Amino acid sequence: MSPDAPDAFGLLVCPVCGDGLARRAGGLGCPAGHSFDLARQGYVNLLTGNARSGTADTPDMVAARAAFLAAGHYAPLTGAVARAAAEEAPGTVLDAGTGTGHYLAAVLDALPGATGLGLDVSKFALRRAARAHPRARAAVWDLWRPLPVRTGAVDLVLNVFAPRNAAEFHRVLRPGGTLLVVTPGPDHLAELRAGMLEVDADKDERLDRALSGHFRQVDRVPLEYPMTLTPAEAADAVGMGPSAHHAERRASTGASPAEPVRVTASFRLSRYRPA
Repeated sequence: MSPDAPDAFGLLVCPVCGDGLARRAGGLGCPAGHSFDLARQGYVNLLTGNARSGTADTPDMVAARAAFLAAGHYAPLTGAVARAAAEEAPGTVLDAGTGTGHYLAAVLDALPGATGLGLDVSKFALRRAARAHPRARAAVWDLWRPLPVRTGAVDLVLNVFAPRNAAEFHRVLRPGGTLLVVTPGPDHLAELRAGMLEVDADKDERLDRALSGHFRQVDRVPLEYPMTLTPAEAADAVGMGPSAHHAERRASTGASPAEPVRVTASFRLSRYRPA
């Protein structure tokens, strides 16, 4: 952590009582005595009670995503996200559904002095996210629950291929803050679509409706380009997303090609302000 940057764990509140969390020996704690241990990889698990973990990234999904992103196939998207974030010049970034922390790290690279907090329900993903950037912190959390984040404490909420809790995003953002959302376009990975979940053709409209009570859209930028994937990379592209939870169906359809394949990458980068 840069000596000039505040620790992003300072954005957190206790999920039990709502009081602020501060560093304690080996973890975080609140004045009421609730404590949460830091894992040796550096993330903190704040979840209490039953978690909605059925859709959490598995170790295999995390490994597939890390390999695919490291190969640079989503570099144009990563660059677009980082540039859009830099235009907002935030000091604090919340990456809701951070996964491995790939996009949060790129945003922090573009924002010297900013700090970032990544939330995700997968502890396997957060083992990587906690080490993705020196100014990033990571915590296990279910995004459908009220976020363990201070009200109005965040300048930018980043949401890349992740669940969207509009009311909570609005609450944690400061007035005038920004929500950046990345969703797949209708042709995303169309050539690998057999055995994969379909992309809703009306996804943009559904996104706007879901956020409309709390946010107004500022702009939406489409990004589309071709990728040439090896058979292993094509398998990673399928295996790193939600379709991986349908592995038996995918295996039965033979979705992975035997030779390198030309594949479409298609995204929408949408910017919103609090309503």
